[in-house]
Amino acid sequence: MRITSTSCICPVLVCLCFVQRCYGAAHHGSIKVTRNQTKHIEGETEVHHRPKRGWVWNQFFVLEEHMGPDPQYVGKLHSNSDKGDGSVKYILTGEGAGTIFIIDDTTGDIHSTKSLDREQKTHYVLHAQAIDRRTNKPLEPESEFIIKVQDINDNAPKFTDGPYIVSVPEMSEMGTSVLQVTATDADDPTYGNSARVVYSILQGQPYFSVDPKTGVIRTALHNMDREAREHYSVVIQAKDMAGQVGGLSGSTTVNITLTDVNDNPPRFPQKHYQLYVPESAQVGSAVGKIKANDADTGSNADMKYTIINGDGSGVFSISTDKETREGILSLKKPLNYEKKKSYTLNIEGANTHLDFRFSHLGPFKDVTMLKVIVGDVDEPPLFTMPSYVMEVYENAKIGTAVGTVTAQDPDTANSLVRYFIDHNTEEDRYFTIDASTGTIKTAKIFDREETPWYNITVAASEIDNPGLVSHVPVGVRILDVNDNPPELAREYDVVVCENAKPGQVIQTITATDKDNSANGARFHFSLDEGLSLNPNFTLRDNEDNTASILTRRRRYSRTTQDIYYLPVLISDGGVPPLSSSSTLTIRVCVCERDGRVRTCHAEAFLSSTGLSTGALIAILLCVIILLAIVVLFITLRRSKKEPLIISEEDVRENVVTYDDEGGGEEDTEAFDITALRNPSAAEELKYRRDIRPEVKPVPRHHPSSSLDSIDVQEFIKQRLAEADLDPSVPPYDSLQTYAYEGHRSEAGSISSLDSATTHSDQDYNYLGDWGPEFKKLAELYGEIESERTT
Repeated sequence: MRITSTSCICPVLVCLCFVQRCYGAAHHGSIKVTRNQTKHIEGETEVHHRPKRGWVWNQFFVLEEHMGPDPQYVGKLHSNSDKGDGSVKYILTGEGAGTIFIIDDTTGDIHSTKSLDREQKTHYVLHAQAIDRRTNKPLEPESEFIIKVQDINDNAPKFTDGPYIVSVPEMSEMGTSVLQVTATDADDPTYGNSARVVYSILQGQPYFSVDPKTGVIRTALHNMDREAREHYSVVIQAKDMAGQVGGLSGSTTVNITLTDVNDNPPRFPQKHYQLYVPESAQVGSAVGKIKANDADTGSNADMKYTIINGDGSGVFSISTDKETREGILSLKKPLNYEKKKSYTLNIEGANTHLDFRFSHLGPFKDVTMLKVIVGDVDEPPLFTMPSYVMEVYENAKIGTAVGTVTAQDPDTANSLVRYFIDHNTEEDRYFTIDASTGTIKTAKIFDREETPWYNITVAASEIDNPGLVSHVPVGVRILDVNDNPPELAREYDVVVCENAKPGQVIQTITATDKDNSANGARFHFSLDEGLSLNPNFTLRDNEDNTASILTRRRRYSRTTQDIYYLPVLISDGGVPPLSSSSTLTIRVCVCERDGRVRTCHAEAFLSSTGLSTGALIAILLCVIILLAIVVLFITLRRSKKEPLIISEEDVRENVVTYDDEGGGEEDTEAFDITALRNPSAAEELKYRRDIRPEVKPVPRHHPSSSLDSIDVQEFIKQRLAEADLDPSVPPYDSLQTYAYEGHRSEAGSISSLDSATTHSDQDYNYLGDWGPEFKKLAELYGEIESERTT
């Protein structure tokens, strides 16, 4: 589809075409785009042309903030396909379609139903299309157009960064820029004067002014003095509509502070001052203060005080307190009323930070005169020296003089002085002092090696005024005497290899001396001359306070001798010289070829036989394993027992448990079981054959009547009592267990213990068929059966 207007390329720009070329072409300023028709000319073939489509609408502008009761008319859409018969339907889509903007689908009129705010949204993009109402098919391609919101003056200017806080140096020239303020207006700057802002000053004149176009605030007066007024509050107004009547306005506050510059010189309030200082004032102490005033602040008020002349410049000094900006007068030397009673000082106070722009207001310094009057006071005694150092030899006798201190009364009275030692520490008790002469003496015998220095404090006071006391430190150095012999510096572990060669150095030794270098700086080493010549080792003095131990023969054997002792004599160079003797222990060890010690322990002897440590451990383990096997074998032999009942079918209770090993089947006298079968059969005491009784007991005789009625339990008790009282019983326990039942069981006894005296129908002849192992048992039951038959 093609637009009939040559300057309009697409339907989107129809609005622009309307503004540029087609204004007034249609009713109410609309454009009408006609539709091309296809004609048939006689004698010519039919030619098809692309049909042209077009839109017609009014200007698309809408005023913001419309408050009328009816919807606001925006414009009209029209297609050249519309014949006015209602067959064309107009459809509106896009931003706000159906909510903000509505369209009459028959006439194409567009209305705005809501009040719009240009500051929230400046334009709306919509799409329009014409379709056939009957077929719902588009008659024209969809076109895009814009509805712009036309601005009105409904927003006042605003200062977004206010209120402002700013500073400007005092004494600035008129017109000095202070600050630029900017107000913003939300209205459309391209439409009318709604956003055109003009600045003016409401408060702050005549000190400051503002540029109406740029908003730059400037100073309006010359030489504004901070010391006269420091703070200003300026109110700036911004008004739109170029400041015309009816325009909207906004204001802000600018707080301006004048900053200080050094435009005021310091000044002393007085030209003459007087100060009283007692002569007892301590050196270095502050004795007075002085101050020069400065109207400036901060670094502009900083100043420095100096003593420029006067007879007291060598006695006093002055410094500046940076916090209070005061001059502190201090004492450099002690005062003496008797020598000088007053001093005169000229003191200057000057600024340290100068601004040469204001040098014409100077000079930025001031001078005053100070007279110092020295006061007379009763002073304590004064020592001739600030400190003393004395010396005394160690081991000196008690009462030996160490030195003398001297003090005098500085006053004109010249009172006598008394000396004493402050016994505040333990060291002060080691000395005494003569109260009249000040002579210090020892109170104990000193050992320099224990304490080489002592610090004491000596005090002096006037006899007439003991309250005035002065002190002086005294250091006492203890001098050394040669009272300590030299000795070896440490315990030496000297080792000699078995393969050592003659003249080989095996050890280098040194010595120490508790005395100082003057009495022990040079040591002499030698072997004890009182002993015979040592054939194994010798000593060489290296003459540098060391000595070397050397071998005198080839090879040493540990099997012959593993330790040697070598006495060494050490002497010092003191006066008189002292000496001491020390003995070195030398061990013989097995070494590698390069001289490294392999071992000095006893296993070195075993290594010579060819057995290493691993082999010895293996042999020891084998011996332990063999011993364990033997012990286990013996234990198993002792714990093994032969069962008495071989057949599981023989359930007769005839069990005898004992620890003695019998003599086999032929041993019929080891134990007589007949007594258990029939207690009456035990007519006489049976003796054990494994021991020999020492005392033969008296034989027992029981009448036949008692033997027939005796009970097995009573029989066992008698035997137990006899065994306890028999002196021939061996010292080990012999436990015999007998199983029996009483006569009170109603079911009768099932034991075979009484089978010899009771009647039984059982035949024991089958025991003879069991083999030779049961031959003795078969004979035994055969005898019982024959006795019962008889």
